[in-house]
Amino acid sequence: MTSPASPSRPRWSFLGPVGTFTEMALRQVAPDDVELDPCQDVPTALDRVREREADAAVVPIENSIEGGVNATLDNLVSSTPLTIAAEMAVPITFVLAGRAGTRLDDVRAISTHPHAWAQCRGWIHRHLPEAVYVAGTSTSAPAAALAAAGPPAAPGADVGFQAVLCNPLAAEHYGLEVIAGGVADNPDAVTRFVKITRPGRVSEPTGADKTTLMVQLPHDRAGALLGMLEQFSARGVNLSRIESRPAGDSLGRYRFSIDVEGHIREERVQAAFIGLHRTCPQVRFLGSYPRLDARPTTVLAGTSDKDFVVARAWVADVLEGRTL
Repeated sequence: MTSPASPSRPRWSFLGPVGTFTEMALRQVAPDDVELDPCQDVPTALDRVREREADAAVVPIENSIEGGVNATLDNLVSSTPLTIAAEMAVPITFVLAGRAGTRLDDVRAISTHPHAWAQCRGWIHRHLPEAVYVAGTSTSAPAAALAAAGPPAAPGADVGFQAVLCNPLAAEHYGLEVIAGGVADNPDAVTRFVKITRPGRVSEPTGADKTTLMVQLPHDRAGALLGMLEQFSARGVNLSRIESRPAGDSLGRYRFSIDVEGHIREERVQAAFIGLHRTCPQVRFLGSYPRLDARPTTVLAGTSDKDFVVARAWVADVLEGRTL
């Protein structure tokens, strides 16, 4: 167990080890004096925050090629509540790296994170069709293991793979030699990361915000999904992401991880959430935070905060007999 976070120096946990894309994302938003706490997997990084051993955590949540990162989406709703405070994006660039002297013909097995393998599968198929995939917990952990094993002739040097798919920073950090560069199938791939903190008072809206929530649908109601979506549509709340995840309690039951354009302090978003809470067995708010692209939210006519205030005032007048 790590020691509690220092009151004078912030400690942030992240999906490690050092040299991952996650560390690159963390560096975008962390203070200069941050103490890094690299963790072996996403649940460990998030538990550090829950247990007050870290002030914040940075973990991946979505990839432009593979979609949502299930380890993050599931952990955020299956344990003590945490809140998303910020989002970051990192362009994903991969190299095939190995110990010094390793040639492409020497590679029989490759290790990396499953998302990285998926993003380089086409290149591997063309250049190393016989190579076997060895799953890793991150893009950097296999690089660290390969470097620690020493030269191929050293005792214990065989770690089960001869090369790794990692970012150029990790290859340099661990002293590996780049066998091939630019191995990603999609050069425009991007991964979205989030800063996670313990719950507190919700920040004020910026006008360019995103809100993340999880909604579980009733299992015994026809049209339940349509009913959920109508809660957003009727209030002019646009969804930028929706993904289904197994609820985990029985086969065929699902919950939905959703990003909406807007902030929970806005009237239209609150109204949608109230509707969801009335009609769905479980709704969990996961945070409102500034959009990384800073694009202002489009608010449709009749759904601004002023429109809701005026409508409520009209109802109050009706109840008091002041108007019809």
